[in-house]
Order: sequence, then C-alpha cells, then structure tokens
Amino acid sequence: QVQLVESGGGLVQAGGSLRLSCAASGRTFRSYTMCWFRQAPGKEREFVAAISWTGGNTDYTDSVKGRFTISRDNAKNTIYLQMNSLKPEDTAVYYCAITGHTIATMASQYDYWGQGTQVTVSS
Repeated sequence: QVQLVESGGGLVQAGGSLRLSCAASGRTFRSYTMCWFRQAPGKEREFVAAISWTGGNTDYTDSVKGRFTISRDNAKNTIYLQMNSLKPEDTAVYYCAITGHTIATMASQYDYWGQGTQVTVSS
C-alpha cells in the first residue's frame, strides 16, 4: 500500500498564491509518476499536472499552464504544486495520485490517491 498525504490548501484571494505538498509513504514503485487532480463541486475530477520520476517530464492542463508549476523531491518522496495567479475557477479539492507507469491524464490510470486538500479562491 501507498499512503499519500496532501497539505497546503486554504483560502486565498484571486491573484494570490498557494503551494501544495503531497508526501508519499509505504510501498514505493521502482519509478513512479505523480500528479495532481482537482474536483470542484458538481464537477468531475480533472487532471491538473503530472511529473515523471526524474522530473524531466511534466504535463499540465491548458487552464493552468504558465500559472502552476509541479515539482518533486525524490529524497523526501514529495511533490509540490506551486499555484500562482489563482482564479476563482481554481477553487476545488486538490488530490495527488501515484502510478508506476508513465505520465497519464486519466484518473483511472493512477493507483493510489490522497484524501485531498481544499483550495478556495475568493473574487
């Protein structure tokens, strides 16, 4: 089993910044991709960003490109999501997930999930 714990969510005004963290523990894959998804009320869970084991490959959904940056520290088994220029439409519960495969954008391709952290952006 793999445990993922997210932190760093909160309430911020539009234009502000937040940094999310996700720490992994337990069984680890030989190499693994980690990602962030988000889910707003009444909407489906959507892909936000993903990062490969080496950190050399990343992928972002179009709506966050240029504003969000995903990074990782393998020594700490932790990934981060730096979110700048936040907008009210970024309001959602943010989840991190992990897979032993390559970067993917579909939730079904990820094996383990965290409990989520709430991000609320006020206008």
